[in-house]
Amino acid sequence: MMLTPLLLVLPGSVRMTLRVLGASLCTLPVFFGVANADDKEGLNDLFFGAAMFHAHQENYFDAIVALDTELVQYHRLDEPELDPFSAHLGQAEFSVGDLELSYRIHREAGRAIEAVLKGNVSQSVRNEAAYRLAKIHYHKQQPVNALHALEMIEGRVPERVRAEEQFLRARVFMQLGRFEAAVELLKDLKGEESLEGFVEFNLGIAQLKFGEEARGVLELTALGKNRSNDPAEQALYDKTNLLLGSHLMEAGELQLARPYFDRVNLEGPFSNRALLGAGWVEARAGRFDRALVPWKMLQDRKGTNESVQEAMLAVPYAYGKLDVHSTAAIHYGRALDSFGKEIDTLTASINSIREGKFLEALRRKEATQVQNWVVALRNLPDAPETHYLLDLMASNDYQEFLRNYRDLNDLYERNEEWLKNLTAYEDIISIRRAYYEPLLPQLDEQFRKLDARIKLRIEQRDKFASRIEQMLISRRPEYLATAGEQEARLELLKLQKQIVQDPQGFTEVTQSRVERLQGVLDLRLSTEYDQRLTEAYKHLQQLNEEIEKLQSVYQSYVRSRQAATHSYTGYNTDITRLRAQIRSTQQRLEMLMARQGSMLEALAIQELQRRRTQLESYQIKARFALADSYDRANELQERREDQRKIEQHRVEQAESLPENNPPELEAEDGKGDEA
Repeated sequence: MMLTPLLLVLPGSVRMTLRVLGASLCTLPVFFGVANADDKEGLNDLFFGAAMFHAHQENYFDAIVALDTELVQYHRLDEPELDPFSAHLGQAEFSVGDLELSYRIHREAGRAIEAVLKGNVSQSVRNEAAYRLAKIHYHKQQPVNALHALEMIEGRVPERVRAEEQFLRARVFMQLGRFEAAVELLKDLKGEESLEGFVEFNLGIAQLKFGEEARGVLELTALGKNRSNDPAEQALYDKTNLLLGSHLMEAGELQLARPYFDRVNLEGPFSNRALLGAGWVEARAGRFDRALVPWKMLQDRKGTNESVQEAMLAVPYAYGKLDVHSTAAIHYGRALDSFGKEIDTLTASINSIREGKFLEALRRKEATQVQNWVVALRNLPDAPETHYLLDLMASNDYQEFLRNYRDLNDLYERNEEWLKNLTAYEDIISIRRAYYEPLLPQLDEQFRKLDARIKLRIEQRDKFASRIEQMLISRRPEYLATAGEQEARLELLKLQKQIVQDPQGFTEVTQSRVERLQGVLDLRLSTEYDQRLTEAYKHLQQLNEEIEKLQSVYQSYVRSRQAATHSYTGYNTDITRLRAQIRSTQQRLEMLMARQGSMLEALAIQELQRRRTQLESYQIKARFALADSYDRANELQERREDQRKIEQHRVEQAESLPENNPPELEAEDGKGDEA
């Protein structure tokens, strides 16, 4: 679709909106790779610089719109080579595809990059284009296609993307199960500052998958020992330690697993899982008293976390193993109360999502104005629909769905603003029409007078110039006579004619004076001919200058009148067409947002139902465990009470045994002997 002159001044592009609608919705985030401007050449076009500014601010949509508009304007120019934008043309065309890739418009970016691959470009540019095409396939979870794109690279890729290309190739190999090749590539990348940490993490995993478990553990251990003030880097180190701790615990290496859990930052995103794992390491080793330390610490954290909820059951389980059944029963009771409240909250959250409040929360501006907007959603008032979805919303796939939904919503709001702008343009046009139309008739009248003066002056100039050209060929002194001399010359010619007709009517003196005056006039014109011719030529030049000034005024008027007329005529058709296109786009956006929103709601409800089912299972286990704990506690209490009574009875009712038999027994014994 070709942009109209009006669209070029609008704050955006309907064409870009339609292109975004055709983009794939299920994509993964990519690294920003727009080609930087050559510092040696400098910036020649300010509009291109503004587009790059938007790109570096990660406002990719604004950058794409700006570059698209500039490219359309450039290709519509009569002499585009005179536009300073021509100095950045190649970079702009390549950057559009790169920006589309950063904005997750993978389909459009793939087409642009494939066009580069088929074009007549240098091998360096072709290699970089193949790398970016491979990145598109990788993030679309198409590792086979990504590998085919990487195999199109011949020679070396540009230095600025060399490390990223090798890292991408290694990750593709890992997805395809070629861990040995991935290990070799990742070993070469060690020490790359731009990929510090990520290379070691992937290298350790690749070694574990390849069977080099000892080397993989050593690699990940070295990475996990690092510390950083950067939350993102520290999160990577914590994830590494959690991965190693869980791996060793499942392998039965309990003594080796515990230190890795201990290295995880207690304030980081992996702290809950690390505390839970540390407790299970001790529990599997039979040290339930030591398992209580991390579990009780975890138990006091936010109750919506899965690890916290599991710890609520693990703590009384440990007390039960320690035969402290009364304390276990108390903790089981607390867990039941907490699970009941959380189940009610989950039910309310599910109902809230079904009422559409979850999508409304995603569209809230106060959440999206902060960088960590996923976490900020939890802090919004009256938003129970987001309480249990932090882990789900932080996942790559679901976060992409959320970003796509928010992008669609952003496009919808932009289109609403553009519709308002179209109305504003209509108001501006009507104001201009009301201002200029009453003035144009008077201006046209003045213009006609000016036009008549210009034509008169041009006719005079042409006549004067023709005479001067004739005088350059043959002398014509009479053409250079002044007005007085012309009048005198005419009078003399009249007298001479009268003398010829009536010689008797004039005296000789009169005839002599007429001839003398004629001779004086001819002599003056003859002797001053050159000087007068020079003056006439100068006057001709001055007349040309005056005519040029008049023509300049004429042209200025013509341009002003055209500008005034064009400022309010010829836009109605374009505005009507653009309004129809935007409204059609809005309908498509509403449809796509409804589909995307339904998918988000379905996934969120599914996650919440899973959590509710899990809590209901925990609740049932807690009820049985509570009853068992009460029984064991009562049984133990009764046994202890019986033992206490026995001991007390022994102390209080103790009797000494007689040393001799009673008389009755002795008499009976004597009788027996006699018998």
